Amino acid sequence: MKRVLIVCTGNSCRSIMAEAIINSYLSINGVEAFSCGSNPKIRINPFTQQLLEERGVYNREVYYPKSCEEFKNMEFDLVVTVCNSAKEECPNFPNAKERLHINFEDPEGKDFKEFEKTFFKIRERLLPKVEEVLEGE
Repeated sequence: MKRVLIVCTGNSCRSIMAEAIINSYLSINGVEAFSCGSNPKIRINPFTQQLLEERGVYNREVYYPKSCEEFKNMEFDLVVTVCNSAKEECPNFPNAKERLHINFEDPEGKDFKEFEKTFFKIRERLLPKVEEVLEGE
């Protein structure tokens, strides 16, 4: 099983979307994704939850904001930052084999359509990169 950690600032939108997308599309290939925030929000953004529920990939027990501290001692094949501020603030994950950064605009405070656009951008841009990095190991 290969492990991927997605890091964002608030861990309520982009990183949770990415975690759900990777778990939905790559779990069959033995990939497991987690997500965390450098400054996590109290709860998942309602539009993120709605989006994941509509696509049948929401799991209340798994998809909620978590602190990066929870993951510092875990081993990861890949750590991905999905926002520029998380890249700058990202804690050190000494047990990560690879790192990747792809910035996605934050849909926080925007309408549901912007959340959908972000979801599709993450799926189109991040998923192939994660596959590429993990295949190269």
